[in-house]
Amino acid sequence: MKLSQTGMGTTKLSNIDEMYPGQSILLQTGQLVQYGAGIFAYGTIPLIVKRNIEKIIVETLNKYGCIEVSLPILQPDIIWKNSGRYDHYVNDGTMLITESNKGNFCLAPTAEEAMLEYAREKLKSYKNLPATYYQIGEKFRNEIRTRGYLLRGKAFTMLDAYSFDKNEKEMAIAYENVRDAFLEIFEKIGLKVIPIVADNGAMGGKKSEEFMLISEQGEDKILYDEQTKMGLNTEILEREDYQEYLKQEYGIEDISNFKEIRTMELGHIFQLGTRYSEMMNGKYINQEGKESPYYMGCYGIGVSRTLAAVYEQALIKDEKWGPCGFALPKSIAPYMVQIVPKMENEEKVNLAKKLYETLQKENINAILDDREFVTMGAKMKDCKILGTPYLLVIGDKQEGDKFELENIATGERKLVTQNELIEILK
Repeated sequence: MKLSQTGMGTTKLSNIDEMYPGQSILLQTGQLVQYGAGIFAYGTIPLIVKRNIEKIIVETLNKYGCIEVSLPILQPDIIWKNSGRYDHYVNDGTMLITESNKGNFCLAPTAEEAMLEYAREKLKSYKNLPATYYQIGEKFRNEIRTRGYLLRGKAFTMLDAYSFDKNEKEMAIAYENVRDAFLEIFEKIGLKVIPIVADNGAMGGKKSEEFMLISEQGEDKILYDEQTKMGLNTEILEREDYQEYLKQEYGIEDISNFKEIRTMELGHIFQLGTRYSEMMNGKYINQEGKESPYYMGCYGIGVSRTLAAVYEQALIKDEKWGPCGFALPKSIAPYMVQIVPKMENEEKVNLAKKLYETLQKENINAILDDREFVTMGAKMKDCKILGTPYLLVIGDKQEGDKFELENIATGERKLVTQNELIEILK
């Protein structure tokens, strides 16, 4: 990408939100654009980061045997009435609905109903089970209290997956399979999450876990044991049978070592049992030739919320100026290196262009900052604003076949040849 073609100018950061500095920088630099409370547009860089997160999700879930589908965002109200959840979502104002002469329609806040409608036509026999379907798409909830920009919005991108099994034992196997996939997904993204014991709440079912990121920006407080690396949502303690539940489902007998910490929820998984399949007539023909309800699991990752967490975690703080940009994880960074030549020196500019073209041929995504009338200092600051992991300046100090490469996250600088640079970036 050549910055001269993007129309990007320089931006002075000021009055950065102390609670959410990362997203505040995205807004001030035009990488996020707010249309209303909880409604945002993505600029090129965060959009590619989001797509890279989605790519990791898709590749990992496919590896674990899950099947990708795409369900409609706009859904007829009848499927929600069939499950009995229509009145609940409408009365509490969560669901956005539209009336027409063809009937009433809903903007999907979640997808249990739609997925059951889909699966019922595909999984008619025990021979078709087990199966786990997933999708990545937009969801809509009329949040009364939007919070943390992308962390709690009215429109958001979500991964939601649903497993269908013949019995409780197989449901538990599917649950553990997706649980392992989620842990791998977050590890690849570069976020250290903790799966914690949670209450199923309105979702119903037997067992659930939340995937939490330790963060002061989170709105959840959990109890966490440093030694065992186990955590639990404090809502669990409101159950009358919490001691028996913790012991039976998770093997936790003593919580005296658990300490309260603040976290951010990025994912949630549930064992639903037969609740939704019984409500919506989700059945298959078993080996005896009789109808049996599906045993279901439900699994979700907030993709736009995960994107927000990535930017907050990748924040760079200058000793003098405070928050000043990002060092994005290499696994999801759109561009690996930003090349900044001295534009007043034709020889350096030509060298930068040649290097840029070489990296493109090597399938290494790079940014060439070829903007005129922008100082070298401003360009180097913009490298941090865009979150590029490496910076390469071709100025007066550059000599021969050596280039100075800076690791933005660590500040480490070293001289490398073109071949060494390619090896590092690959």
